Amino acid sequence: MASRLQRAAIVLSTVLVGVSCSLGAASAGSVTHNRVVSENPANVTPNVVSDTVVPQPAVFALGKRRDTIYAGGSFRTVSDATGATTVQRHNLVAFNATSGAISAFAPVFNGEVWAIASWKSALFVGGTFSSVNGVARQGLVKLNANTGQVVAEFAPGFSGGQVTEIRIVNGRLIVGGSFPGELLALNRRTGADTGYIDLSISGKVADNAGATKVYRFAASSSGKRLVAIGNFTSVAGHERWRAFMLNLGRDGARLNPWSYAPLKRACAASTIPEYLKDVDFAPDGSYFVIVSSGAVVQAGGLGTDLCDAAARFETSVQQPSKPTWINYTGGDTLHSVAVTGAAVYVQGHQRWLDNPEGKNDAGPGAVPREGIGAIDPELGTALPWNPGKTRGVGGRDLLVTQAGLWVGSDGEWFNGERRARIAFCPL
Repeated sequence: MASRLQRAAIVLSTVLVGVSCSLGAASAGSVTHNRVVSENPANVTPNVVSDTVVPQPAVFALGKRRDTIYAGGSFRTVSDATGATTVQRHNLVAFNATSGAISAFAPVFNGEVWAIASWKSALFVGGTFSSVNGVARQGLVKLNANTGQVVAEFAPGFSGGQVTEIRIVNGRLIVGGSFPGELLALNRRTGADTGYIDLSISGKVADNAGATKVYRFAASSSGKRLVAIGNFTSVAGHERWRAFMLNLGRDGARLNPWSYAPLKRACAASTIPEYLKDVDFAPDGSYFVIVSSGAVVQAGGLGTDLCDAAARFETSVQQPSKPTWINYTGGDTLHSVAVTGAAVYVQGHQRWLDNPEGKNDAGPGAVPREGIGAIDPELGTALPWNPGKTRGVGGRDLLVTQAGLWVGSDGEWFNGERRARIAFCPL
């Protein structure tokens, strides 16, 4: 154990003094695993395949309701695991979580699907679309989860923008994106703004960063904290670059004092100014992990700057000088993260982990982890889990269930098996 700790100190940043890294009991409703999932993917998952309409398909979002998995993204053609049966699906497909059998559920989206959440008999779907089944819906729609029909009563009426994240927290429908308001709590029945989240989110991290937006967010399983990432510099009148935390109270959400000053700095790639890509809380809510793009750090930023890396932050430390740990890829983007208690799973187009000195090469101590990997939650070093997958642009979503880990991506191969854009690793 001593050599492993020494390696962690050399390869990664030092664990913050006095911060507990123990993993306590998970809060109600969280999904905790007591071990790492299998590297061998299930054989029954459907394949999202290329065609003349969408030659480079991808899965951007995963969701689960009862025994059904929903996968959304950019695609038209889906086959069963054997390839014997092929169906047309317009950017959203549903299938049985155990057998992989593709459902007749087939709503028609005229744009990409980026977010999925379910509530009772409803499925909330967000993305870049402007109509669903021919019904005008800008970026957000409520569907009957069984039939795929648009629920007419739910009509948020966004004047523009996209929805890239949806979570139901303490029964509240919270959505994030580039629409007016960027982060709102909506009435689940009508889509009206409830006023629970009333923040002024503004600013752009660079002139070439695009629209102000909340790209992704995660809530603790207790429903008391929310961490959001995206393109902004000010929240509720306070300086917040790229990330902020909210306290979720009974009557409203309030800005938490948490801030991380190094997020004001840019990474080496000036073309990727909006470099934070995903965030997830630990099952017990004591910490969260952010993953990023942006290329390697600039001079003096190693150990503090979140560039092509995964970084752990303690929820209770309001103004950290550095993360608890940072695991750098050495120049490759991480697009998605999922924390289970046993592991921090990361996915992107990375070639390595444990690679702080690498610059598009394998630096000292780097370990190969093509497309997907797992990190020790306490030490911040790569775990032995190493199935490998098609790197592509990089997978945009990971979904943890009691049964294992679902992987949505733009890749065709997983651990040497053809698992096109959807894979499942059993626990």
